[in-house]
Amino acid sequence: MLQHINCLKRSLILRIDRCRISPCITAVAIASIGVALLSGCSFLRTSAEQHGAAQTTASATTPASPSVIRKPYMGVFEPDELTSFAQVMGFARAVGHRPNIVLYYSGWLQPFETAFAEKARAIGASTLVQIDPDGVDLAAVAAGEYDGYLSAYARAVRTFGHPVIIGFGHEMNGGWYSWGFRQTDPSTWIAAWRHLVTVFRNQGVHNVKWLWTINRLGGKAELPQRWWPGDSYVDWIGIDGYYYLPNNTFNNVFGATIAVIRHITNKPIILSETAIGPIAGQAAKIPGLFAGIKQNHILGLVWFDVGWHKYPGLYRQNWRLEGHPGAIAAFRQGMALLGR
Repeated sequence: MLQHINCLKRSLILRIDRCRISPCITAVAIASIGVALLSGCSFLRTSAEQHGAAQTTASATTPASPSVIRKPYMGVFEPDELTSFAQVMGFARAVGHRPNIVLYYSGWLQPFETAFAEKARAIGASTLVQIDPDGVDLAAVAAGEYDGYLSAYARAVRTFGHPVIIGFGHEMNGGWYSWGFRQTDPSTWIAAWRHLVTVFRNQGVHNVKWLWTINRLGGKAELPQRWWPGDSYVDWIGIDGYYYLPNNTFNNVFGATIAVIRHITNKPIILSETAIGPIAGQAAKIPGLFAGIKQNHILGLVWFDVGWHKYPGLYRQNWRLEGHPGAIAAFRQGMALLGR
């Protein structure tokens, strides 16, 4: 994902920080996330499995076979979801389905949004949070200098007690974040990721899916192999990618990235942040997006439902579905194809 979208995500994290200091925190609103069952598998891992896995290195791990998906994931990100649930419900009404994933971005040292997660659970949903260590020395994270924060975060997730999906330092194979390519050494990033997972396991947290999130290959994104922390530290793979141009298809946006991931691991894949812009032909391209998800046995998608009303351009298209009947109809048909 390119710089303009990343700037938006940074601004949203800053807005969350400001809101936390003011009384508006009492108005935290929740988006819907539901948890799909994987065939023969529980969402939760046992304590013995987790602590045994923590001793396994990447080189010694044998990739597991992909699980059979019983129910597809359909998620959404809305820019004001932490202060107003209206946009999420508007999206749900438009597409005819409640999202079963809602993504939010968390700045470093921000606590877990328990109120958000509780309200999501009340409507049968779970939370996906991307914890972003912006400007943080990851070597210090790996060395335990932030263990007070991470332990408190882990205890909050454990106390919540229901499924949560957590990513850390997402899109690290791109060069636009402080924790990413050309700015942080992959070995340092891996050490920080493994340490974070270990802190959670040591706190007895068993209700987390660990989401390793990369940017799709192409442009300024490098091959992700050097950032792989090992199967024992990852549950799901996330791919972030967008359709910007009329010639974009599922294959030329995601195909090469999926192929590379399958050489690394057979962990389940989700399109953790995606959308199709009007320049790319939103309504016409949505059917191919869903067909690609089905054909490639992808868990589902999280739609980046953000509209650019100022200074629009190729990388700041209006990604929103609301107000676009053709796109909404195509999205509904896509969900039917996946079996929602």
